[in-house]
Amino acid sequence: MNPPFHIPYAVPTALLLIALVLKFPTLVRAWRDPDVRATTLLLSFATAVLVFITPVNIERLNELTGVPNIASPWAYSFLTAFCATGLTMIMRWREEPSPRRRRRMRSVYWIYAGIVAALWVTFLLAHVPEARIYDLDTYYAGTPWMREHILLYLLAHMVSSLVATSMLWKWFPEIGNRWLKSGVVCLQAGFASGLVFDAVKTTAVGARWSGHDWDALSTQVAPPFALLEAILVAVGFIVPQVGPSLQNRVHEGREYRQLRPLWTAVHDVVPSPVSPRFRRMSLGLRLVQRQQRIHDALRILAPYLDRDLHRQAWNLTPDGIHEDRARGIAGAVTVRAAIEAHRNDEPARAGFEKQRLAADFSDHIDAISQGLRQSRLIDSIHQRVTSTESVNSDVS
Repeated sequence: MNPPFHIPYAVPTALLLIALVLKFPTLVRAWRDPDVRATTLLLSFATAVLVFITPVNIERLNELTGVPNIASPWAYSFLTAFCATGLTMIMRWREEPSPRRRRRMRSVYWIYAGIVAALWVTFLLAHVPEARIYDLDTYYAGTPWMREHILLYLLAHMVSSLVATSMLWKWFPEIGNRWLKSGVVCLQAGFASGLVFDAVKTTAVGARWSGHDWDALSTQVAPPFALLEAILVAVGFIVPQVGPSLQNRVHEGREYRQLRPLWTAVHDVVPSPVSPRFRRMSLGLRLVQRQQRIHDALRILAPYLDRDLHRQAWNLTPDGIHEDRARGIAGAVTVRAAIEAHRNDEPARAGFEKQRLAADFSDHIDAISQGLRQSRLIDSIHQRVTSTESVNSDVS
């Protein structure tokens, strides 16, 4: 039997496989972390389910093993394992570690392990000689033992989806972390899709028992909900783990780029050769190194910083701009003048005021770096300050 339209199994399978590959390095680094292990298992089971329910793979497995419909116990076993892992992960998130939580999780694993064993037993006892690629559930809905096989996986999946949805619904109002909340929303949508899958499948199977042919519900309507569940549940468990680190990486990358103008300006003050080892450093370490060298450069430039220049540059910044931006522009004018003085070996003047100004600049390196991007404004302000000084000097 060929379906009247194509269901794109390859796309969600590829997405889950990519997520699993991306997660593998984390598993290698932190394999002792139970959350990391559980997430990896969940992705593995979800990927395996989609691999085994893909029609072309069902046909290949039948030919390879010589056992008609052998993909059924494999796919439903991985689906059952997926359900168990999802339930225990929700328990990990909701509850603090305790002997009670450990007992409950162990119970879930044992119950679903028993269901997996029962799936294989019922399949081996059933007589299913004709390979059915698309309509296995409805075609063998009335066959002894295969009937129990089908009902067993549907019931296990339905119960896990209901329990998971209930736990998430009660927990959602208590969640403060936005990444975790986003993950829970995806999970709720995913398990809801799973319940729709179960309802549609069960309806199609029940129709067969009553002598009606509603197979289209099973072969056309139900599969997209199964695909949607696999993707949403996998995303729901990944987002709370990947989200914060991704957000931190984006923040580090943005700050690293923002400091580039100031780093470029003070590079001659504190030169640092770029070695292959530096290029292999993580972004976080490179950011820390860039910040440290900027602070070192400001300490060296402290004797050349001119507080009067800084005050006049602040007063000459355009009206209506934010205080942080005004501070950055005034700091940029002052730092650039100090760099020129340092480069020209002008006499340096140490003092507490200069050290305090350098310390203040160290607290606002982002704003100063952004100020350096506005070279025309800095040149204009510096020129106006020096022009004012020249006029005052001539009057004197």
